[in-house]
Amino acid sequence: MALTSPVKGHPYSHLIDTLSDGKIKFFNPQKLNDPRYDKLPLSIRVLLEAAIRNCDGFYTKEEDVQNIMDWQQQQDKAEVPFSPARVLLQDFTGIPAMVDLAAMRDAVAKHGVDPSLVNPKCPTDLIVDHSLQIDYSKCAIQNAPNPGGGDGPSRLTPSRPTPPRGGSQCGGQRGSCSKTACSDPPASPGRPPASVQQIENTPLLCPFHLQPVSEPETALKNQEMELIRNKERLKFFKWCSKAFKNVNVVPPDVGAVHQVNLEYLSRVVQLSDGYIYPDSVVGTDSHTTMINGLGILGWGVGGIESEAVMLGQPVSLTLPQVVGCKLVGSINPLTTSIDIVLGITKHLRQAGIAGKFVEFFGPGVSQLSAPDRTTIANMCPEYNATVSFFPVDHVTLKHFKKTNFTQEKLELLESYMKAVKLFRRYEDSSEDPEYSEVIEINLSSMMPHVSGPKRPQDRVAVSSMKEDFQSCLDEKVGFKGFHISKEKQETRVPFLHCGQEYQLAHGSVVIAAVISCTNNCNPSVMLTAGLLAKKAVEAGLVVKPYIRTSLAPGSGMVTHYLSASGVLPYFNQLGFEVIGYGCATCVGNTAPLPEAVVDAIKQGDLVACGVLSGNRHFEGRLCDCVRANYLASPPLVVAYAIAGTVGIDFEKEPLGVTSEGKELYLRDIWPSRDEVQHTEEETVISSIFKDLRGRMEKGNSFWNNIEYPDSVVFPWDHKSTYIRSPSFFSKLGKDVPPPQSIENAHALLFLGDKVTTDHISPAGSIARVSAAAKYLLSKRLTPREFNSYGARRGNDAVMTRGTFASIKLQNRFIGKPGPKTLHIPSGQTLDVFEAAERYQRDGIPLIILAGKDYGSGNSRDWVAKGPYLLGVRAVIAESFEKMHKTQLVGMGIMPLQFLPGQTADSLELSGKEKFTITLSDSLSLRQQLTVKTSQGKSFSVTALFDSEMDVIFFQHGGLLRYVARTLL
Repeated sequence: MALTSPVKGHPYSHLIDTLSDGKIKFFNPQKLNDPRYDKLPLSIRVLLEAAIRNCDGFYTKEEDVQNIMDWQQQQDKAEVPFSPARVLLQDFTGIPAMVDLAAMRDAVAKHGVDPSLVNPKCPTDLIVDHSLQIDYSKCAIQNAPNPGGGDGPSRLTPSRPTPPRGGSQCGGQRGSCSKTACSDPPASPGRPPASVQQIENTPLLCPFHLQPVSEPETALKNQEMELIRNKERLKFFKWCSKAFKNVNVVPPDVGAVHQVNLEYLSRVVQLSDGYIYPDSVVGTDSHTTMINGLGILGWGVGGIESEAVMLGQPVSLTLPQVVGCKLVGSINPLTTSIDIVLGITKHLRQAGIAGKFVEFFGPGVSQLSAPDRTTIANMCPEYNATVSFFPVDHVTLKHFKKTNFTQEKLELLESYMKAVKLFRRYEDSSEDPEYSEVIEINLSSMMPHVSGPKRPQDRVAVSSMKEDFQSCLDEKVGFKGFHISKEKQETRVPFLHCGQEYQLAHGSVVIAAVISCTNNCNPSVMLTAGLLAKKAVEAGLVVKPYIRTSLAPGSGMVTHYLSASGVLPYFNQLGFEVIGYGCATCVGNTAPLPEAVVDAIKQGDLVACGVLSGNRHFEGRLCDCVRANYLASPPLVVAYAIAGTVGIDFEKEPLGVTSEGKELYLRDIWPSRDEVQHTEEETVISSIFKDLRGRMEKGNSFWNNIEYPDSVVFPWDHKSTYIRSPSFFSKLGKDVPPPQSIENAHALLFLGDKVTTDHISPAGSIARVSAAAKYLLSKRLTPREFNSYGARRGNDAVMTRGTFASIKLQNRFIGKPGPKTLHIPSGQTLDVFEAAERYQRDGIPLIILAGKDYGSGNSRDWVAKGPYLLGVRAVIAESFEKMHKTQLVGMGIMPLQFLPGQTADSLELSGKEKFTITLSDSLSLRQQLTVKTSQGKSFSVTALFDSEMDVIFFQHGGLLRYVARTLL
């Protein structure tokens, strides 16, 4: 978080240091002269620096700094604050946060305060592109490549490519195809090299001819529908981007939130007010952890936590255990990046590291590229870690040279990171920190595998492929066996194809499909395949023309970088021509095999093979006469296609013979990891960043043409059903009111154990019989126009009506699941909102009774806002989920806990009593309060105020009112 005030009086001002130029300052933890610092994991050093820099005696105290420094003893014990450098919001969670800030401007303006003073205290990036509804779709647009990179123009779901009918040319408005009509099939495997390559900044290309096509009408129609549907939302975002300081709105059609964070917003270091410090981020997207791969500490949080950080409140976390993942050994030359990522993920999943930090170290880390690291970090949810941190090293610096970093910025980054010992030389074990535990993974143990021949779960090491296929021929018919008799296993069947004689045998490859989807969308594996094809062609190797080869990139971006790197023509020469951008071979959409091949297979009863880099295969799925099918990485598909058989030991047997008679082995033409990584950085990474910078700078007409109000305060449209000013600031005064006792309150709900945030906070579609639906119908909307709760997060009227609207809510007043409750004064069963509305109209305060683990589950931004607007003043439960307890306090709702051994049942509460909770003028931490009922009972509860911040926020009526009052 940026420094916003002078450091005079700062308790750690003596740690301020300067870099070599003397101009840029920083807090240097090394000046503490504490030997424990060098032993701290680097991820904990980031937490320590943030605590030192933000130590203000209120949010962050000197005690917190000491606890972090004493991490070895305090891990899993001490609660510490963390003030990240920035907040990342996607569109759905960004709306309510920005609406609250806009409403705060209204509130302070009413008191004569300049509303422009209301801004996020923590720099905030809001990415509009997170969700897109598809109203129109055509295979023409779905198949068209996108040279600009990222997702396709409208990010549509790919379908099987279908050429336009009627033999029309593919040119249209943007030039015509110089070849045959687009209704013609792709070129036959005669293997002439493609005459056209796609290069940067070229128009969209015909997927069958790689020639320009007209602008896709579908994308324009979808954009038009998005504009109509989300006009209010986008207008509000546009206003926010101009009205607020510290807010950066990334417009539509730039990219999804986690990709933009990774490719454009990542800074590694921040520079503000003359001070430099580590970049760090909390984001409302589960993919936020990808950023850990670039040496930036970050993880996902809920909407309400991110909003609190925006307003200046740190994230509270228990000092985590840090598991050191030591990578050793050398990567097998045939092992791809995907093999490594999945192998590491498997090891960590088995290690039981839920809720812990993972930090990578050891000599093996240097072998991983930046994309490899971010992919591993992105897999955090798979092995339940909070972060997977790769400290900055020379590989990170090399990566940023190809992005949006200037040489000056790189030198500054390196100088600072080394000054505070956040830079790693992984080969130097003397720099290794001390970890909670160490898991060692030997990269050399990760061998390339294929899967098959009938099921994807049957993995076979490539080194054992020849022997395994032989055993499949021997075994009885089953999951792997084909039961071919010994005398028939040597069968060879000659046949003619294009006037030349060939032979087929058991194990002969007749289908080879390079497909870029799911795991194989990683650029490195496709580039490895392309470089392998290049070396094979240059060495004179060929693929037999009867093998049905194909190349199906997952998106136009794949075609773009294969072309930009110069490998696409070599794919073509081996027969791997681009056939389209949808599911094809995986789902059995393979072009028919040559008739002579089919006849030969049937004549010899041969176990012919298909090899593909997809994610599904079953016996006969690719073609009914192809019984053995293997899933393999893209480069191995190329290798087996050249070999013409799966019955080959690549280590001992050559792929072919050159014109000079020299035997060529796979190892002779397999590209090195350095070669692949260099090509990836030079073509893929630089191209992505160049395009992204261009889109960020130019914007697009869709966004640029949106009109927005030129005002300091937002002009609310009272007819809007998407954006509405919430009532969080009603009756806001300059003075902090004394604590108000809760007198004669009714219980709105009487709940049991494990009430989750899904039960509390509205999510998903809006039921037609719900209170929210009734509200929208009153605004003359049809059910078709309801949209979802997520889309209407900026309207408190909808969200309040959706609170406790879950059909799975178990309310003991009702006795069956449903969003209903008992209005105690009348005895009527009503929707929860309707009952709360009646109570508020009659001036009756409300409480909620609950059991254990109240508020467990994922964080939701309306999980405390909703109950607050329903009029709930307190929740009395047996226990609370820690995060939800904080959320309640942040909205001015008291979390009260029954004393140990006591429950609503043991106290014989029916829930229909009236409850009075008396508060004294001064509140203290963990204070015991007395609850009296209208039935004459009295019992004690503990007010779960765990910090001075909790007490202050509650006294102000919540965090929002506290922040607003500081400006009055």
